[in-house]
Amino acid sequence: MKIALLDSGIGLLPAAAAVRRLRPDADLLLSSDPDGMPWGPRTPDDVTERALAVARAAAAHRPDALIVACNTASVHALPTLRAELEPDLPVVGTVPAIKPAAAGGGPIAIWATPATTGSPYQRGLINDFAHSVAVTEVPCPGLADAVESADEVAIDSAITAAAALTPADVRAVVLGCTHYELVGERIRAAIGARSAVGTLVLHGSADAVAAQALRRSGVVPAPDAAPTGRLTVLLSGRESELPAAAFAYAEGRLLRAVTTPAV
Repeated sequence: MKIALLDSGIGLLPAAAAVRRLRPDADLLLSSDPDGMPWGPRTPDDVTERALAVARAAAAHRPDALIVACNTASVHALPTLRAELEPDLPVVGTVPAIKPAAAGGGPIAIWATPATTGSPYQRGLINDFAHSVAVTEVPCPGLADAVESADEVAIDSAITAAAALTPADVRAVVLGCTHYELVGERIRAAIGARSAVGTLVLHGSADAVAAQALRRSGVVPAPDAAPTGRLTVLLSGRESELPAAAFAYAEGRLLRAVTTPAV
C-alpha cells in the first residue's frame, strides 16, 4: 500500500504523520513544489497548474490514494485533479474543520492565510456549517512561510499577532492551513495565555484526511503493524530527501524515526 501526499512545501507533514500512525507499514510518497512555492499568492489557474504537475509526478509512482494536503490547492485545483486522476487514483482534498468546530458550540475562530480569510470559499463553509455560532476569521500573514522555513522568531511573531486578533472567549480554533498544524501547541499556548475559557480545542484536518485516504484505498487502520513503510520524497518532481526544516517538527522527526528509506 502506498499513499501519496502533495503540497507546496512541508505542510503535508501533519497528514503524512497521521497516515504513518494509522499504518506504519504504508509506503509514503511526499510530493512538493519548492520551485513554485508559495502557492498562496498565485492565481487560481497558476495554483492548479502547479498542483497538477506535482500530482502527476506522484501519480507516476502508482500510489493507491493521493491526499491534497494543502487548503489552497484543495480550493482551486481539486476538481481538475479529480477529473484527470480519478477513478484510477482516488484524490482526497483538505477542507478546514469548520463543521466539527461549530458542532462543539461557539464562539470559534478560524486561523487562515490572508488570501483565504474572507474568501468566498471560506465564507461558504461558514454559512453552511457555522451559521449558528459566532465566528471570527483571523488572517495570519507570514505564518505559513515562517513555518516552512522553521524560522522560530518569525513563527512566534506571526502567532502573537494572530492571537491578539483572536477573541478571548473562543472555545475552538480551526487551523485553516496545513502548515499551522505543525505549530499547533504554540498556537494553543499563545491563545491560552489570554483566553477567558478553560480548555481550548484546536481543529486540524490531518487525522480526517488520513483516515479518508485509507478508506478510499480499501484498507483499515493497523497502528500496531510493523514500521516497514518506505519513504519517497519528490521536490518539484525530483527524487530527494526531506528538507532540513522538516526535522524542526515532531511530524518530520516521526517520519525519519520509523521510516525505511526507499530503494
